[in-house]
Amino acid sequence: MAKSSNQKLKLLYLRQYLEQQSDETHPVSMQAMLEWLRANGICAERKSIYDDIDTLRLFGMDIVHVREGYYLAQRPFELAELKLLVDSVQASQFITHRKTLSLIRKLEGQCSRYQAQGLQRQVMVANRVKHMNESIYYHVDALHSAIAQDRQITFRYFEYTVSKERSYRHGGALYCVSPYALTWDNENYYLIGYDAGRDMIRHYRVDKMEGIALVDQPRVGRDAFAQLDMAAYTRRTFSMYGGEERPVELRFENRLAGVVLDRFGKDVSLIKDGEAHFLIRQALVVSPQFFGWLFGLGAGACLTGPQNVVEELRKYLEGIGALYSLPKEL
Repeated sequence: MAKSSNQKLKLLYLRQYLEQQSDETHPVSMQAMLEWLRANGICAERKSIYDDIDTLRLFGMDIVHVREGYYLAQRPFELAELKLLVDSVQASQFITHRKTLSLIRKLEGQCSRYQAQGLQRQVMVANRVKHMNESIYYHVDALHSAIAQDRQITFRYFEYTVSKERSYRHGGALYCVSPYALTWDNENYYLIGYDAGRDMIRHYRVDKMEGIALVDQPRVGRDAFAQLDMAAYTRRTFSMYGGEERPVELRFENRLAGVVLDRFGKDVSLIKDGEAHFLIRQALVVSPQFFGWLFGLGAGACLTGPQNVVEELRKYLEGIGALYSLPKEL
């Protein structure tokens, strides 16, 4: 049989067909492979396909032969791993809806079309809130480049208004920061960097940064970042919300030991306080988010000191309570 002009592509088409069309429950027959090649302008004989499959096996593809035909047994990702990645992409609030669909389509390419249908069905399960800032992916890449090149960056920082428009902090003035690390906390991506103007480590939500540009100046604040324990920093900063870090004492019912360990790590000291309670003494960023976490634990948790922080909490609670006070009778 005369060879067609596409013979050099035969192995590639055969590999593609096995990757896309076969799995353990869907082996492909010899006839199906020949028809696939013919549809792509390649004429082939059975004997040549046997030789090609042996070549692909030598290349490292785990092609299994069963009575019904052939299938690709192993892939870079197991199906359970792909499902885990799909779930992670769906659950990530900082990944926009459009990018979520794009990433999942790429993950589908790592399995057969039959397995991909299972991943597609998972896409419809969640309807989570996603960020509106599509450029976050390019920001992350720019920040990694700045860190790798030991460069400072400038950017503008914004919040959204009620009309969903951007309102820039500091009147739209540029921030100048030495970037050192990226962290993912409470469904958001944050840049950890050194602010030379304030002489301190600060964090910034990546999706609220705009116009990131590398500056032809080396990073500063290296010593300050070297002393930073990133895990401890995220544990004591609730929802990465700014505030003053202060030592506090908290009292909990024993049933909340697991909650405390989940929040502060297993290295936190649990000090017995009677038969039903324990204390912890921890440096925390005192903020409305911290108070909210504490309120969420109900009567099982109590801030016991220092007194100035207790008073701050009491006033905060009174302010919230005033929003729900009963109206005076007319």
